[in-house]
Amino acid sequence: MAPDTDYGKSLNNNNNNGFPHHQVLNVSSTVQPQPAPSKWFDDDGRPKRTGTVWTASAHIITAVIGSGVLSLAWATAQLGWIAGPSVMFLFSFVTYYTSTLLASCYRSGDPLTGKRNYTYMDAVKSNLGGSMVKLCGSVQYMNLFGVAIGYTIASSISMMAVKRSNCFHASKGKDPCHMNANPYMIAFGIVEIIFSQIPDFDQLWWLSIVAAVMSFTYSTIGLGLGVAQVVQNGKILGSLTGITIGPSVTQTQKIWKSFQALGDIAFAYSYSIILIEIQDTIKSPPAEAKTMSKASLVSVSVTTLFYMLCGSFGYAAFGDKSPGNLLTGFGFYNPYWLLDIANVAIVVHLVGAYQVYCQPLFAFVEKQAVQRFPDSYIITNDIRIPLGGRRHYNLNMFRMVWRTIFVVLTTLIAMLLPFFNGIVGLLGALGFWPLTVYFPVEMYIAQKKIPKWSTRWICLQILSAACLIITVAAATGSIAGVLHDLKTAKPFHTTY
Repeated sequence: MAPDTDYGKSLNNNNNNGFPHHQVLNVSSTVQPQPAPSKWFDDDGRPKRTGTVWTASAHIITAVIGSGVLSLAWATAQLGWIAGPSVMFLFSFVTYYTSTLLASCYRSGDPLTGKRNYTYMDAVKSNLGGSMVKLCGSVQYMNLFGVAIGYTIASSISMMAVKRSNCFHASKGKDPCHMNANPYMIAFGIVEIIFSQIPDFDQLWWLSIVAAVMSFTYSTIGLGLGVAQVVQNGKILGSLTGITIGPSVTQTQKIWKSFQALGDIAFAYSYSIILIEIQDTIKSPPAEAKTMSKASLVSVSVTTLFYMLCGSFGYAAFGDKSPGNLLTGFGFYNPYWLLDIANVAIVVHLVGAYQVYCQPLFAFVEKQAVQRFPDSYIITNDIRIPLGGRRHYNLNMFRMVWRTIFVVLTTLIAMLLPFFNGIVGLLGALGFWPLTVYFPVEMYIAQKKIPKWSTRWICLQILSAACLIITVAAATGSIAGVLHDLKTAKPFHTTY
């Protein structure tokens, strides 16, 4: 929220074509006025960016250590002690490496003074252009839409888990405590409607920090319960090759589930989709790419450590019976109060993560609306609401209505397809190769003018091709899992 000063209003009017400031922050990607940097404004005429390594890391951790961590014990169970941790390490390395390639594409030309690319699509347009922009936009925004659905499902499962753990405790395990997920999804949707009215990505920093703390809270609880269960068992469960083929699991099912596990792990590392938007909150100097690379290293290192521990101890505790969601699949029943804390932390985290992922999509739609209807009062004008002191909130009617419709739509689809593992795996598969690997690699090659068939070009193409194969396998396994779940699902009536 901008300070309400005549100086600020004057600069906004002069540099932003008469649009309210927050709208320009969302929509301006091609026209970049270049006034001299000042105490309050950057080289592109926008308010001084204040992001650091730590705020960027908070955004990344909020996006990365999400509901995906809860499926890692199940994923490790499908792959076994050798392949499970190896695949997690491989994904972490690829994610970090391609993130550094993508970060270098934030500015075109000089790393400190070149034209800024405010969004992922802007970076693709500057470096690749043509049909690649439409392809990137389709994949990115469909993936963001899917993540919103996945987070709605995950949050409802955690809310139900709180009630179920107390139900199990009260009945001493005699009551199955089945319940419908719909009321919990609706409750989550109502909360997201409220938070979705936060105008811009850079105003989410406080929500990201809260969400990041919640991430560590429930990940640590899951890890601690896994360690305690291993101690209680007196041995480490699991095998080198993963889940055992037998009466309950056929050879074909094991293959499909192993592929789905790849998608689950890919989803757990997915944040490249919003990396450019996070980078656009970072102050300079030093160059934003340098700061973002450090933030990526910190974040990926921390999350990989947590993932290895949570996935490994979850598998060690339950072996082949590792639940799809470590804290809600009821591998654990006690202490029920600790499970309640963990699941409340998951819900709080997902409230923030939903916004971190959806803000780029919100900004894209609002940009298109302003470009197509520049004279529309509803789209381009704000109602100023005083918040006390010198601060105010700009209420935009179009933003309020369209974001509300978006949240309602994702909630309805989540109620139709309430499959945690299948949806998580599918989202991870569909977003990993194109957004985390292919576009960063191709943009880096174009920006650095790497010669075709040079050693570096060949190595980058091999990396991209290998990740494509993994993505196809993961998508195939996840689709098989969703189709299997659909056989028993009843729209709007599925119970847990």
